[in-house]
Amino acid sequence: MKRNLPLMKNIFGNKFTKRNRFTRQCIGESMISLMQGKNYDDITVSDIVKKAGVSRMTFYHYFPTKTDALNNYLYEIIELYLEDCSRSIGIDRFDDAQHIRHAFLFFDQYAEFFLTLARANLHALMIHAINEYMIKMVGPIYPRSAYELYFYAGALFNTFLKWEEDGKQQSIDDIICVVCQCCNIHQN
Repeated sequence: MKRNLPLMKNIFGNKFTKRNRFTRQCIGESMISLMQGKNYDDITVSDIVKKAGVSRMTFYHYFPTKTDALNNYLYEIIELYLEDCSRSIGIDRFDDAQHIRHAFLFFDQYAEFFLTLARANLHALMIHAINEYMIKMVGPIYPRSAYELYFYAGALFNTFLKWEEDGKQQSIDDIICVVCQCCNIHQN
């Protein structure tokens, strides 16, 4: 049974359109590109708009700060994940081996983004977005305490990040096995 899932744009109060989504995506990707050669704190809005090919006015129309721009990019990735999950494997469960595999393989497409944020010590930004997703999206559907949701999300995120940092030396099956054992999830 597939549930109808409200998208992140509805949850986080943003009005996404195809027209402005591209602009916001360019800003986010420009920031990640700049962060690969410069410390986050040293990157200015001028650097970002120059790299993105947008005006300062456009940047500030969408984002009060560069952190808000990164948050938005992260929420866009989460929204794409939800759309993909709804289309492919459904959202009836989230804590099984199939969904863990799907999450790891989906977010692997954005590994450079996550690794760049980690290298910039912006873990709190990622954890906040993941926790917000768990409380606002998963919590209402699955009867779990906030502590259980935070634990599961944090465990999954940290395992994913470590797997990426290690260059994915272990197979996805090995990683899923570890997560399932630690979270007491029965594997099919």
